[in-house]
Amino acid sequence: MPVTVPETSSPAAGEALLGMYKRAAPRFVAGRGCRLIDDDGREYLDLTAGIGVNAFGYGDAGIAAALTEALEHGLIHVSNLYRTTPGEELAAELTTRSFADRVFFCNSGGEANEGAIKFARRWAGSTGATEKTEIIALRGSFHGRLFGSLAITDRPAYQTPFAPLMPGGRFAAADLVAVREVVSAGRAAAIFVEPVQGEGGVVPLPADLLRGLRALADQANTLLVFDEVQCGLGRSGHLFAHEASGVTPDMLTLAKPLAGGLPMGAVLLTERVASALKPGDHATTFGGGPLVASVALHVVRRVAEPEFLAAVRERGAQIEHAVSTWTAQGLLREARGVGLMWGLELNAPAAPVVERALPAGLLVLTAGERVVRLLPPLVISEAELKQGLDLLHEALA
Repeated sequence: MPVTVPETSSPAAGEALLGMYKRAAPRFVAGRGCRLIDDDGREYLDLTAGIGVNAFGYGDAGIAAALTEALEHGLIHVSNLYRTTPGEELAAELTTRSFADRVFFCNSGGEANEGAIKFARRWAGSTGATEKTEIIALRGSFHGRLFGSLAITDRPAYQTPFAPLMPGGRFAAADLVAVREVVSAGRAAAIFVEPVQGEGGVVPLPADLLRGLRALADQANTLLVFDEVQCGLGRSGHLFAHEASGVTPDMLTLAKPLAGGLPMGAVLLTERVASALKPGDHATTFGGGPLVASVALHVVRRVAEPEFLAAVRERGAQIEHAVSTWTAQGLLREARGVGLMWGLELNAPAAPVVERALPAGLLVLTAGERVVRLLPPLVISEAELKQGLDLLHEALA
């Protein structure tokens, strides 16, 4: 079916945007399935999914139906001073499908992690341990770019221009000995961990490390927080990435795909943490509004279907088979990943590969200087993924 390309404004209009991103040349005006379409009508196979946001790709009928139904009620936003059904139903759905007893909604992953930092400090204070204000993060971590979350994001280049950041952020290598040394000082309110580090190069953390961190947190009376903003909600082939390890956190943060492309984040909490929080301790104007919550309810229910998750694991095995061959051929230094989240480490900078893939009609990402990152929509077909891998192989070669 031909795509109608809408009229675009003059090139000067783009100059009004603050230059926080180095944007690639195509200007996208439409999307269909796993493909984006630029203003010249050219299609690009998207293996980025809006950096892990568009789990169902573009123009998804289910998302459109959920939006339409929500709009029919006339409620886009209602203050959190009042009750609405979608947010309450979504919270119930998330707690039913997880370890959590309570949910706090916000607007992004950065906000979710900021909320979790505050909740951890509030919990520590409620136990009488007022000295426990430190938040421990692992080397290679990325938890956001707000002042609290940036303080536990292991990127000195991101931090230095905005110092001083939130005090109390501490880093440790991703091993139990290093974390134990930092936690042993007795000042840690929480340990923040990405079960699969995303921006740090797509590094799945071993299950025995996660189990060890759980035991260490219990011994130190410290909270364990899993950041699944990028790796959660089906991306790993499980609803939550930590499920494969059998480890239960005290809090979990979600965002990216949660509301199908609409801005939404969430903090999932056990009653142990939630009982320390009182009305007025934290707030959000837009978090959990009826429109975004309606769409998110559709997303969570659909991603949680066993058949859906099995398909993600099958496509992940398809990637694994291809990239293991490339590693044997010497095209890759290492391939790491799970489900539909992969990092391909090169022996040279990754940016030129991304640049070569673009004119071939393929969108891929980097994750650090030497890693090509694959985050395709979770609905990508076997044939589409094969096409994408073939194009990427050409760009690598």
